[in-house]
Amino acid sequence: MLLNWNSLLLSGAALASLVDAQVDPQLTGTWTTKSRKVLTGPGFYDPINEKMFEPPLTGFSYSFTDDGFYEVAHYRAGSNRMSLFLWNKELALTGVLAAQPACPKGIIQWQHGKYHKASNGSLILNPFAVDGRQLMSDPCTYGNAVYTRYHQQEIFKHYEVFPNPYDKAQRLNLFGWDGSPLNPMYLVYKPPQMLPTQTLNPTSAAATASQPSSTSKSKRDLSGDDDGLVQEALNRKALLKQKQLTDANRLWWLGIGMTALGGIGYFWF
Repeated sequence: MLLNWNSLLLSGAALASLVDAQVDPQLTGTWTTKSRKVLTGPGFYDPINEKMFEPPLTGFSYSFTDDGFYEVAHYRAGSNRMSLFLWNKELALTGVLAAQPACPKGIIQWQHGKYHKASNGSLILNPFAVDGRQLMSDPCTYGNAVYTRYHQQEIFKHYEVFPNPYDKAQRLNLFGWDGSPLNPMYLVYKPPQMLPTQTLNPTSAAATASQPSSTSKSKRDLSGDDDGLVQEALNRKALLKQKQLTDANRLWWLGIGMTALGGIGYFWF
């Protein structure tokens, strides 16, 4: 009798786990933001040759399968800012921020793994930690873009899937863990455009961490620490532009110096 009760309890726990870890067929496919230039799949990341490809515009893309796998691609860019210190008329040192248009920053991130919908309606994305990659470009700080492993669990408090009222395209709204909305995404591929849903670069400690969807083996093993790997900066034109604007930057600093001297002269004379 005790054995039967134990069996019932185990069966109940397993059933509760299955209910809590469900997938949503509405999510199946590849979704991308309005620019439609950032897409998951081999056009964004090449795991064999360890290369990431810069899209022409920023944005992000999520793909989901009907058996609980996901893939995500992010490309973000922004201006670099620096601190300047100027003397005001009272001879006090004032700190200001100024943009450096010759130093745009960019970050490309790629992850994949397994997802599930929790019983409270939230969406939980658990990446294969050894596979995630990040390429960060900061041409005024580093000569080359910095290429590293990257993994970050994502939790979305809730989400919405519905036809866009303007063009009837399927739309996905994701809301962060704090309820803040992300930019809307639109369905572009169904079935999804993704890389294989298995660990692509397994280490000896994590070779069995994922559940492979095929029997193919990875063609490259990055079992060592790759934090020192570098690639060409994301925006090659920005690096060239930086060299071309060297003289202009000197003139700009000279102008600031003359302005400061002018302020001192106004105060004293």
